[in-house]
Amino acid sequence: MLDTAIILAGGFGTRLQSVVKDLPKPMAPVNGKPFLEYVLKYCALNGITKCILSVGYKSDLIQNYFRNKFLNMELEYCVEENPLGTGGAIKAAMKFTDAEEILILNGDTFFDVPVNEMYLLHKKNNSDLSIALKPMKNFDRYGIVNIESDFSISGFEEKAFRIDGNINGGIYIANRNMMNHFPDSEKFSFEKEFLETKIGKVEMSGFVFDNYFIDIGIPEDYQKAQNEFN
Repeated sequence: MLDTAIILAGGFGTRLQSVVKDLPKPMAPVNGKPFLEYVLKYCALNGITKCILSVGYKSDLIQNYFRNKFLNMELEYCVEENPLGTGGAIKAAMKFTDAEEILILNGDTFFDVPVNEMYLLHKKNNSDLSIALKPMKNFDRYGIVNIESDFSISGFEEKAFRIDGNINGGIYIANRNMMNHFPDSEKFSFEKEFLETKIGKVEMSGFVFDNYFIDIGIPEDYQKAQNEFN
């Protein structure tokens, strides 16, 4: 049963500084509530009972706001003293739980994936790591993920303008044994130094969900969230 989540909430939000000053990116207010609150609600609605929040920049603002409980979920904090990169943050946060399977998501994106459905696909495909993919049209902000007919991931391609393609939606289901393949270093990028280098060594699957998706990392989409999260 999938009941534990890691939320990467350590982002500084460089591109958002023009509109949201002195706040960690996941605490950017959307209609009077921190964006992270919507992400936590999503976790609770999808059966998660424990969230480990990987926090860094101004982490006290997150800890003081949410404390140790939210919607009957237990909250724990893995505090980065120095930036660890997405991979290092996941590696450190995984030490806070002995769960065999973990939901991993970003604190600055919202992707309305039905977690139970994704979990069943993850099990059925005997995956070590499953990635929720979002189909996009006419975009250049994201790289794409290539999958085969059996859902296995065959490659990651860099950002470029594309008419269509599936992007990494930033929601993962990971088996604990995935840690065995992590780099030895404390600091590394999950996307560049793990995902892109472990194709064929780790059983990775990609599942496409054409559900609501928003990434508040740039001012235009942050503004869009204000309208869409009413």
